[in-house]
Amino acid sequence: MCGFVGFTGKLENKKEILNKMTARIFHRGPDMGSEFINDNVALGFRRLSIIDLSENGNQPMKNEDGSIVVVFNGEIYNFGELRDELQEKGHIFSTCSDTEVLVHGYEEYGKNIVHKIRGMFAFVIWDEKNNSLFGARDFFGIKPFYYGTLSNGELIFGSEIKSFLDHPYFIKEVNRDALRAYLTFQYSSQEHTFFKGVYKLPPAHMFTWKEGKMEIERYWDINFKGENMSFDDCVDMINDSVNESVKAHKISDVKVGAFLSGGVDSSYITASQMPDETFSVGFDYNNFDETDYAKELSDLLGIKNYKKIITASECFDELSNIQYYMDEPQSNPSSVPLYFLAKLAKEHVTVVLSGEGADEIFAGYEAYDVSGLSKKYRLIPRPLRLAAAKLAKHLPYFKGRDFIIKNCGRPEEYFFGEAYIFSDEEALEILSPSCRNGKSANEIISDVYSKTDDLDELQKKQYLDLMLWLPGDILLKADKMSMASSLELRVPFLDRNVMKMAEEIPSKYKINGINTKYVFRKAANKTIPDDWADREKKGFPVPIRYWLREKKYYDIVKSYFTSDYASEFFDTEKLVALLDEHYEQKKNNQRKIWTCFVFLVWYKRFFIDTEA
Repeated sequence: MCGFVGFTGKLENKKEILNKMTARIFHRGPDMGSEFINDNVALGFRRLSIIDLSENGNQPMKNEDGSIVVVFNGEIYNFGELRDELQEKGHIFSTCSDTEVLVHGYEEYGKNIVHKIRGMFAFVIWDEKNNSLFGARDFFGIKPFYYGTLSNGELIFGSEIKSFLDHPYFIKEVNRDALRAYLTFQYSSQEHTFFKGVYKLPPAHMFTWKEGKMEIERYWDINFKGENMSFDDCVDMINDSVNESVKAHKISDVKVGAFLSGGVDSSYITASQMPDETFSVGFDYNNFDETDYAKELSDLLGIKNYKKIITASECFDELSNIQYYMDEPQSNPSSVPLYFLAKLAKEHVTVVLSGEGADEIFAGYEAYDVSGLSKKYRLIPRPLRLAAAKLAKHLPYFKGRDFIIKNCGRPEEYFFGEAYIFSDEEALEILSPSCRNGKSANEIISDVYSKTDDLDELQKKQYLDLMLWLPGDILLKADKMSMASSLELRVPFLDRNVMKMAEEIPSKYKINGINTKYVFRKAANKTIPDDWADREKKGFPVPIRYWLREKKYYDIVKSYFTSDYASEFFDTEKLVALLDEHYEQKKNNQRKIWTCFVFLVWYKRFFIDTEA
């Protein structure tokens, strides 16, 4: 796990600029660093040593004649097989690093190397002979990749946006068009970022930059097929695939631990992995602490468990740092405990396995389910339900309106993903006029749903979350919060081979009226006890509702809401009204308050407290 930066163009002080940029991401690679500089490009690198701990594994890494130069963040889990394949074709390896597979793989296969590799990755290859850059981001977006055009017309790119701040031709400016959709989703959901002119390379995309032109193309997509197979066959297939993926993700030359909550996902990974140590965090509030479950399973497996109980004061004290490491505002409350969990784990290990991705792939979210009264309503013929939903959308709000729309059977009409904070109407009301011009959440989900015509209702929901929620929220915080502590986080469920298997599982086995991700739980039950396999999903609950009703934290948030800079983006009277309603226990506005508050914390850190 590492971090890289780079830019094109002819500048006299490239090394000095590059050193400042890489210093910004020192946390991603504190072990060693280096650079490659020529007339056309500058590449900088910070390394966290995981495989081939010698200096031979450092980057940028070149081929024999220096015509190919690579910077790479991530892990290639099938590098051993690819190495053998490339050696048979005559390529000579000088290191034991997985990075060198990219060097010779690009020589042999060109851009088709992306179809050969299995892992999490973001990389850039300088091709001296073609005077071009080639790069790619992994299938799910586990590893970040940002790029933009500098004021001198040249390209800048890297693992974190904050490294761009030290380039003399980078102009730091807020992208106000990103705020509208953020208020609905709680994360940056589009290719453009909150920094004007900076973009994310989408997951499963690759690019070629040559002669000042950037060409981007998708190289892989999810294809839910739902093959006709028996339930028991699916259970065995899942269990075999997960165990094989965990085995591949354990490969390391340093200690590997596991994040462990009380849920099925991390429990399944832990029991399959059998690490020496697990790590858990909870809060000093009732019902916000699952560390006892983690300790109990660890004891059953004979594993040492380390845990930390977090206080509200700690969370508020670190929130500015958390948003700095995040690069863009991201108000998922679980980012906060994840930050502390990574700090705890880094005291003992350098790599952890974690359970992200199972809910999206195997349908674990409650919002995917149809039960109770909804099930009865859906006995009404679908054309009638669609007509009723269409009519309800055009009528003023009435009790039952949302129920009718939600149960029309078309996720396109109501499902925005796992986070839905402000409706677009609410967002427009609370935003200042200069921030109302961005894409709405409705427009963004419509773009994704346009690719799902041949999918069933459940598969459409999964596809939307896999395209938006997973890379924009879950994986972004997993990468940024772990790397803030120089910790490598690996996600065995988000593996190309696991996904290929999961695409074949019929929807009826995922959710069946008994439980979410039902077939997955039965597979997990081959490895972990019933109490863990069947436990109700809790996520990573954070007691912000209670914090915001304490005078100390109410005052902190109010100071942000009434600041001069807040009025640049919001109707501050409406912000304070949300806060007061919650504080006085008239309404539960916790997520709306937190989403606006986090944006202002982020803005203050990057644009007000510039020396921090």
